[in-house]
Amino acid sequence: MRTTLTLDADVARTLKVTVRRRRVTLKEAVNEALRVGLGMGVARGSRPAFVVKPHNGGFAPGIDPHKLNQLAGELEDEAVLARIKRR
Repeated sequence: MRTTLTLDADVARTLKVTVRRRRVTLKEAVNEALRVGLGMGVARGSRPAFVVKPHNGGFAPGIDPHKLNQLAGELEDEAVLARIKRR
């Protein structure tokens, strides 16, 4: 839809700064600002940055991380034997 708007000077300045800073067209900047203002969306870059919260990935006492493949093999063997017995 094509329409003509008269913008207040402060709004026009802010739009021009946004266009230059974000390297978008005036149309994109206006549409995004209207969507945010009308509650239709969230402005790009306004969400907080995703933060990774590291935690200790240690194993419980008694678990040997070097034998996990052996454990997986044993569990797989048990599953195969259980399937054979059901036949």
